[in-house]
Amino acid sequence: MGRTAEVKRVTKETDIYMSLNLDGEGRSCVDTGIGFFNHMLEGFSKHGFFDLEVTIKGDLDVDGHHTVEDAGIVLGSAIKEAVGDKKGIKRYGYFILPMDDALALCAVDLCGRPYLQFDCDFPNDMTGSFDTSLVKEFFYAISYSAAMNIHIKMLSGENSHHMIEAVFKAFAKALDMAVSKDERIKDVLSTKGSL
Repeated sequence: MGRTAEVKRVTKETDIYMSLNLDGEGRSCVDTGIGFFNHMLEGFSKHGFFDLEVTIKGDLDVDGHHTVEDAGIVLGSAIKEAVGDKKGIKRYGYFILPMDDALALCAVDLCGRPYLQFDCDFPNDMTGSFDTSLVKEFFYAISYSAAMNIHIKMLSGENSHHMIEAVFKAFAKALDMAVSKDERIKDVLSTKGSL
């Protein structure tokens, strides 16, 4: 049986349902109300080999902020729940991902401590109906609710769509590495004995 989580979160701003399987095949069913954001979450699922189902009803009449930030909170919670006690996992993951003009680096540590280092400047304010400033908000929310370090750096890029997509895919690949098992790790990968 896979490492799975099912999370529901309802506020006055958003109503979110999410299911995540870390040991999946990259299947997704995503409806956030924001087309570009759907595309990014589908890419995260496919390239991390995570099965992901997401349904969000958000206050898009205001803007996309609450929808994207709250999705990050819920995804972080789902990652934390699905990874469980962290016994046997590699803990660390990293990836450098090219997408045409864009080259994105992502490194993660499932250490139990939240931290985001985000070094990306997107040339456009919007990609479709998606506010590009929300990429940072999304990953900040994940880092805190999953209690993980996330470092994201845009090494090069000119096209905002390519740059953001490279970030989401690099995160997927880094997370896939971090949650993968290593038979040499008998407990948790920490001298403290816990993560």
